[in-house]
Amino acid sequence: MSPLVSFRQVATRIGQKDILCNLSFEVEAGETLVLLGRSGSGKTTALKMVNALLLPSAGEVLIEDRPTTRWDPIGLKRRTGYVIQEGGLFPHFTVAANVGLVPRLEGWPSPKIEARVESLLNQVGLPPAQFAQRYPRELSGGQRQRVGIARALAADPPLMLLDEPFGALDPVTRVELQHMLIDLRDKLGKTALLVTHDVREALLLGTRIGVLHNGRLAFFGGRSDFLKAQDEEVRAFHTCLGDTWKDSI
Repeated sequence: MSPLVSFRQVATRIGQKDILCNLSFEVEAGETLVLLGRSGSGKTTALKMVNALLLPSAGEVLIEDRPTTRWDPIGLKRRTGYVIQEGGLFPHFTVAANVGLVPRLEGWPSPKIEARVESLLNQVGLPPAQFAQRYPRELSGGQRQRVGIARALAADPPLMLLDEPFGALDPVTRVELQHMLIDLRDKLGKTALLVTHDVREALLLGTRIGVLHNGRLAFFGGRSDFLKAQDEEVRAFHTCLGDTWKDSI
């Protein structure tokens, strides 16, 4: 099978600054690829290229073997579930309306939307009878993020994009949602591209890890290879694990 996402010698310049340089990698169907890096490393820029929020200055990004420049931009965005910090919910929509947004835009019939919303809210641990008619302001941060994940899954997209989705949460809620994401990924067979600066999160969630440094790939490979890698930037992340990391990932 062809990879779901391919970066081919992608470069991006904003103004006079090079953000990404000669970036090449692939995301296979069914895997979770984590882009790990410090602030300013280019990882969020790379993520935004996948659904054409940004376009390459050079090279190309392919989704299902088609360059993003040849996709209908709206159609491409609706084929990618997008999750950001705090869920990015519409404050004037109820939980049910937020989750059902993309299916409504896609023209799904109302009974199908209602059934999909109910199913997803149950899967993310938010019983519909209790949460469907609430507004985002009536939810905790963790609950808003659960709604954001449900909304990203609503139209059953083949690809999930997650931009530091748990970064604003307290440590306990963060771990709970990380494990919920693993369960959903395994149950639904989703492909995911996740951005984080948290090395423990990368090791927990990633089937493979790409380390970005100054817009370039410093490392790309599996967890065991990451833990043995001698690249200076990768070793900097090793130091963040501490002596007891095996007990927490």
